[in-house]
Amino acid sequence: MADRGEPPDGPGNPAGGGDDEYRSLVFDESFVRAARLREFSAQERMEDHAPAVRSLPSRRWRTGPRAAVVLVLLIALAFGTAVFMGLSRPYQASSARPAEPLRSTVIPLAPRGTVPGGTPAALLARSPAAQFDTGADGINLPPAGPTDNFSESQVMAALNTAKEYLVASSLDPDVLTGAQVRPVEMLLDPSQTAQFERSVDRPKDDGAHATAGWLVRFDPAKVALAAPDVKVRGTLKYREEGANTLQVTSDHTFTYTLRPAAGGPHRTGDASLFTVRRELTFRFDQEDLRLHRLEVRASYVEAGPQACPADTTGALRPLLAGQHAAPRGPAGTDPYATGRSAAALCGTLSFSSR
Repeated sequence: MADRGEPPDGPGNPAGGGDDEYRSLVFDESFVRAARLREFSAQERMEDHAPAVRSLPSRRWRTGPRAAVVLVLLIALAFGTAVFMGLSRPYQASSARPAEPLRSTVIPLAPRGTVPGGTPAALLARSPAAQFDTGADGINLPPAGPTDNFSESQVMAALNTAKEYLVASSLDPDVLTGAQVRPVEMLLDPSQTAQFERSVDRPKDDGAHATAGWLVRFDPAKVALAAPDVKVRGTLKYREEGANTLQVTSDHTFTYTLRPAAGGPHRTGDASLFTVRRELTFRFDQEDLRLHRLEVRASYVEAGPQACPADTTGALRPLLAGQHAAPRGPAGTDPYATGRSAAALCGTLSFSSR
């Protein structure tokens, strides 16, 4: 029977091996119970190891001296960039410039005899205006195409604005009778507004401030429209005038039927015709096209029947049915006088009939 101190298979390896070296170490039950187990905290376990994630630096640097240094560097960098861009791409002044003043010429046309009268329909049927279109339909736009520096849409915009000006200044009943001028003024470049307002409020025969240079107006105290329809015929043309300028020219004849103003003596058949030919030159730059406006550069107007010489600075003064112009001789001019000549330009109006 084996000894209690020996393993069941006999004595162990005398050279030592396996667990024989711990044979003399015996833990009794009281020792095991008295043993204290301690589990280390996470912080304690990591004291001997490098942290897996690097801690973020303190945020105090953002408000400290380092923040001031960074701010100065950013400002210096922005300033240096601005200086470099200014040297490499110097500032180019805008090509926009104030509009030039309008130059206008207004010529009255005097009848050779008595102004014929009748009903509006009968008068128009016997005149060349019988073949004209009515109102805005008589202001036809030409085919539009691009130029070297303006697109087709820009050319169309210029032509439409010019037509709008012609309608407002030649066909609007409130403008014709002097009730308002706003439809015309709102289409002008602001640089011409002062000249326009002076021409309307204080007209002057100086080639720049005649009301008729800008629009058609009759004195409502003396003349009224006998029929609302105005007969129109004419042309519109355009061409480029430099890299930043588009020019539109118009040449239209407007025929109105007039009668004496209300309150004065008139009869059903006392209407008469009044004809105005307007040649206008309009100028557009890129800014004008963008803002839907124009500049009126030149205006040439022939209007009759009127007395000759006539005051052409303000409203037109038509001779009505049954009236005639006073006999006139050649206008005299003093070549030794300074200033603008007092001689008035005047033409002769012939009444055509069919």
